[in-house]
Amino acid sequence: MKKLLSIVGFLLATIMLQAQILDPVSFRTEFNKVSDDVAEIVFTATIDPGWHIYSTDLGEGGPISASFNLERATGAHEDGKLLPVGNEQAVYDKLFGMDVRYFEKTAKFVQRVRLEGGTYRLEGYLEYAACNDQNCLPPSEVPFMFTGTADVAAPAEDAAESANIDDNSSSEENNSLVGNENNDQMSEVGAHSAWWQPVISELRSFGESAGTVDRSWLYIFFTGFLGGLLALFTPCVWPIIPMTVSFFLKRSKDKKKGIADAMTYGLAIVVIYVALGLLVTLLFGASALNALSTNAIFNIFFFLMLVVFAISFFGAFEITLPSSWSNAVDSKAEKTTGLLSIFLMAFTLALVSFSCTGPIIGFLLVEVSTSGSIVAPAIGMLGFAIALALPFTLFALFPSWLKQMPKSGGWMNVIKVSLGFIELAFALKFLSVADLAYGWHILDRETFLSLWIVLFALLGVYLLGKIKFPHDDDDTRVSVPRFFLALASLAFAVYMIPGLWGAPLKAVSAFAPPLHTQDFNLYKNEVRAQFDDYDLGMEYAQRVGKPVMLDFTGYGCVNCRKMELAVWTDPTVGSLMNDDYVLITLYVDNKTKLPEPIKVVENGKERTLRTQGDKWSYLQRVKFGANAQPFYVLIDNDGKPLNKSYAYDEDVGKYVEFLQSGLRNYQQK
Repeated sequence: MKKLLSIVGFLLATIMLQAQILDPVSFRTEFNKVSDDVAEIVFTATIDPGWHIYSTDLGEGGPISASFNLERATGAHEDGKLLPVGNEQAVYDKLFGMDVRYFEKTAKFVQRVRLEGGTYRLEGYLEYAACNDQNCLPPSEVPFMFTGTADVAAPAEDAAESANIDDNSSSEENNSLVGNENNDQMSEVGAHSAWWQPVISELRSFGESAGTVDRSWLYIFFTGFLGGLLALFTPCVWPIIPMTVSFFLKRSKDKKKGIADAMTYGLAIVVIYVALGLLVTLLFGASALNALSTNAIFNIFFFLMLVVFAISFFGAFEITLPSSWSNAVDSKAEKTTGLLSIFLMAFTLALVSFSCTGPIIGFLLVEVSTSGSIVAPAIGMLGFAIALALPFTLFALFPSWLKQMPKSGGWMNVIKVSLGFIELAFALKFLSVADLAYGWHILDRETFLSLWIVLFALLGVYLLGKIKFPHDDDDTRVSVPRFFLALASLAFAVYMIPGLWGAPLKAVSAFAPPLHTQDFNLYKNEVRAQFDDYDLGMEYAQRVGKPVMLDFTGYGCVNCRKMELAVWTDPTVGSLMNDDYVLITLYVDNKTKLPEPIKVVENGKERTLRTQGDKWSYLQRVKFGANAQPFYVLIDNDGKPLNKSYAYDEDVGKYVEFLQSGLRNYQQK
């Protein structure tokens, strides 16, 4: 256990070092009155050695200039520009090809405001950029809010103008997304309220249905079922099958009663795991699970957990739950009778097999969390439990099959080690999700593919018997099934190599980061979004007179990546999307903070939208009545749908018709 804790501690320390947050600049904000009707907002910065922050008005094509942003003003207004004060350095920057000005050690920025009389309120932020000789940080904000009373009397026309400013600012996008408590619809946003109005009834008029949910539930069930089949062949579960079935057949003098007990035992396994899925949903909720699936801490934790399990499967140490837990449950099962004893035996199986089933169950629950469905975890666990309980029931019905079962041995350790390689590969998937959602760029596509190529090549070499782990036997013979598995693994590694130069690699599209994260890309048929902001994209579409395609997606959305590489790479689809539509891609798990949290009322409850992802997820739910991704919808310049939406379906012909019908309807309008 100490070894396990030390390994986990080491891995956590490594990740924390890689993902540490740099904060080289600290600001102090002051509000100083110069006279009765004039005041100054002063921002004073303390800068760490080796770092600098840029000054104001540097011009286009250069670094981010320091700028003053007033979001709400009542009883006051700006008076002039933001002024830099202090020892400003001016040099020619070769990187930007222009003269730049910046501050080192300390900096001061002053913004003068004019007070109009009476009560005033000023809210906004200072935006600045910090760099050193090696790298630059994303633009940062220094928020401020000042309130008070000015003695000067405001002229009538000024007061009216101030009230108008306040009314307009209250309808700004970042402050006015407040739902109507009476009908739970979106309020107006900016000057184009129609863009944000619900269109659920219009979508239904095109024949919108929820048929895709059934297909996704079927996918989730079979994903769980495959996970359960995989768990059966692990060293924690396989040896238990003959012992448990024999126990049930021997405990009853009546063979029919023994078979009935064994079948009840299988049903108890199903109940336990489905209950686990329901418990996860009750504790977190579908939307919370979706958010959790792209949370950095959660994904890093799961990445570390899979790495630790993989190291254990390679033979470095054994992970087991305390024996007292399983012994206590087992002894309790022997002392009781009837259904309770059978249920306790099933619970014992769940505890004993945890070290092998734990990572499979965890991976399953994380994957289904992105579906947005409340019952998805329970459906996934139902498939898993049925596969796990199936052999107990079948061997109870046909006990002669037990004699034909292969005994535990070296072949099982091969499965265990192979599972370790696969868990390492999936561990990278979870680290990639966090990397994409937070924009760290630690694991871009070529880095991810390089690691997968090495992992699956090593798996192939291991299956050929060229690599030995501590628990492997000395038998150098390679069976025919093992040879073909090695061949498949090595072929898969070779298949991924062209991806390093931008090949789409449709077989791994669900797991690899998007193509746009790759630095060197020879592939020219890629479809890229023109905008990642709904309002900016709609303004552009209205200006150029083109329909809009909204792509609601997520960094952790497996099916989104599949659609992008299986459907968007088709020349006809790419031509339609690039030439005839304005593509706006909205990531519902984008962790970029909004300039200011947004208060909304949805289904009678107040919520706070804090990130860009929260905002786009809210738009999808309230405007279109959907919350699963991928979700594609075609709209005109007024925000009205052109046909019914499109979800996950890799049929290129259907997708082309979806795009063409939307274009025809737009032209008719």
